[in-house]
Amino acid sequence: MPDHSSIPVADALKARIRDVPDFPKPGIRFKDITPLLADPASFQVAIEQLAARIAPHAPQGLMAIESRGFIFGAALAQRLQLPLLLVRKPGKLPWHTEQITYQLEYGEDSLQIHRDAVAQGGRYVIVDDVLATGGTAAATAQLVRRLGGKVVAFAFLIELGFLNGRQRLGDAALESLLLY
Repeated sequence: MPDHSSIPVADALKARIRDVPDFPKPGIRFKDITPLLADPASFQVAIEQLAARIAPHAPQGLMAIESRGFIFGAALAQRLQLPLLLVRKPGKLPWHTEQITYQLEYGEDSLQIHRDAVAQGGRYVIVDDVLATGGTAAATAQLVRRLGGKVVAFAFLIELGFLNGRQRLGDAALESLLLY
């Protein structure tokens, strides 16, 4: 991890994000977070920074979106001493589930959550690695609200601002650590 006294934290963390051109298809520049995850000091700083942004929202639980959201959600839940609740693709959760199907750029996808994961009136932060177009995060928020919970914030390591995903997320706070 670069010395934080000489470089802003966001720049130091961005130095650990690798651009991969033409992945997963031509014209896409993929933001690869694996170098950041491979550097314990950088990962710790990212978690500390996100935890500091999440805590003021006073959540009662963190909703982590499959799959890279689990990495950040687990570390944040431990750091903040909050329940970690999983949002998964269909067929992965063993208990009674609530499902939502939502539109993608090309086609559709679905997510599920355990029906008993959301407390009536409970306050939740939705966590994922990247905010792109916002469809998955917005669908997760719909699930939480459908089950009687309140989405108080969204938290992402990276926000791809040029894709305008935040416009789909409504009025809940949005905490993104790195903006591209």
